[in-house]
Amino acid sequence: MQQKTIDLARGLFLVRYNGADDKLSPPVVRVYADRASLNNCNIITGPDVANGTLFAPESALVVSVARPSRVIVEVTAGRVGGSTAANIKIEPLTQGHPAGQQPASQSADPFGPDPGTAELNDLKLLAHVAGLGDVTVGSNAWIAGPSAPARIEGIRLDWPNKPQDLTLQYAVRFARPQRGDNQLVPLGTFAGTRGRALAITGFSLEASGPGADRYAISAETIFLGAPALRVTGSRIVVSGPSGREPLVGLKLNLEEHRAQSAPLAPMQPRQTEPANAFPRLEGRVRVFRSRQSAVKAAG
Repeated sequence: MQQKTIDLARGLFLVRYNGADDKLSPPVVRVYADRASLNNCNIITGPDVANGTLFAPESALVVSVARPSRVIVEVTAGRVGGSTAANIKIEPLTQGHPAGQQPASQSADPFGPDPGTAELNDLKLLAHVAGLGDVTVGSNAWIAGPSAPARIEGIRLDWPNKPQDLTLQYAVRFARPQRGDNQLVPLGTFAGTRGRALAITGFSLEASGPGADRYAISAETIFLGAPALRVTGSRIVVSGPSGREPLVGLKLNLEEHRAQSAPLAPMQPRQTEPANAFPRLEGRVRVFRSRQSAVKAAG
């Protein structure tokens, strides 16, 4: 049996059992919320099947998340000594918004969220995780991370409602130079590898454009054997102590600066980049949703 923990942001997700190596006795997949998320996460299946259980490929269920939650994907062999290799896709679902109407989260209430909050919440992070496959989360949610550290081998950022005056670009780094290593790519572009067991050892994110000063980027990262690190700024470059430790946890967030009517206090210096930041990215100043995401539990 194999078990993986996935952090899901608020929303609706389709979990599809897409295929298995063992065609005769495919493994059984069970999806359920961990104990701390039981009141915030609902697993929806058909009325005549076991709740949260997918018995064969081409089956699916829906996960409704009221608040950020942790979901456990458990894969059990279909027979004694059988394979637990299964391909499971997790796809965020959306109902969109009626033409000419704002989403409820864009309330005009002065004490409620700012109009830009809904736009920021549209930011999605997809990561290819070793032994799990492609996993997608929303803003301010962990990929792998403290509860389930795992090697992250590639990432993609999607933001369909990005403000026109803001440009985000990102890059990844590996312990050994690879094609595309340290090269900034735009939103919607996958940076990294799949199926090659090459862990990311560094990550860079940059914001540019006329609107860049309105936003603050924060990244929380965990590199193997190192404590969690939080970095903020318009340009972020992170890696482990030696620059070769695998990235095993990543959480991104983007916040809009609020105007202040009171006199500004002296600005505190922003957190600086680690001393072992990517040497090949120095001097480059430009910075930062999903089609389908896949989860693969390796046998």
